[in-house]
Amino acid sequence: MNFLEQRIVQDGEVLPGNVLKINSFLNHQVDPQLMMQIGQTLAQRFQGTDITKVLTCESSGIAPGIMTAYQLGVPMVFARKKRPSTLNDAVYTAPVFSYTKKVNNDIFVEKKFLSKNDKLLIIDDFLAHGEAVKGMVKIAEAAGAQVMGVGVVVAKSFQGGSDWVTSHGLRLETLAQIGSLENGQVHFIH
Repeated sequence: MNFLEQRIVQDGEVLPGNVLKINSFLNHQVDPQLMMQIGQTLAQRFQGTDITKVLTCESSGIAPGIMTAYQLGVPMVFARKKRPSTLNDAVYTAPVFSYTKKVNNDIFVEKKFLSKNDKLLIIDDFLAHGEAVKGMVKIAEAAGAQVMGVGVVVAKSFQGGSDWVTSHGLRLETLAQIGSLENGQVHFIH
């Protein structure tokens, strides 16, 4: 069992509807030491791929995204879920459905932050149905950028997102891969 799986077992909570609640260290309260380990591990897995930027989605992707970008020595760009008044019209946009919040969002990235010369590493906190990753891939494609891979903190492999990523020829690296959440228990795939 790796460091992240241990933390999930220790602090995670399985909720009805195949929801894994790990907000005590990942997506509400953030454990910076754990995020540094996550960033180091993801950066090591993608070492030598000439990544120029990390792309993630607000808000839960920012902590693992920034730590990974720091370790790789590249900037991090995050797709915004709400369009602020300061965001101009020169944006890439993609629709994203959130299964946990049951809402549709458009995500936005200013065009000046992505180009056809970029080699992107997409980072996401959770990969379930893959909606956020699909949206970020669409934004990368619109920018003409190359997606070098997808790094995920936790993948719920039984919900199809992992299959979507790999079936589209994208390299997928997952730190904790969950096969099921049956009977309130987390079952990891190794």
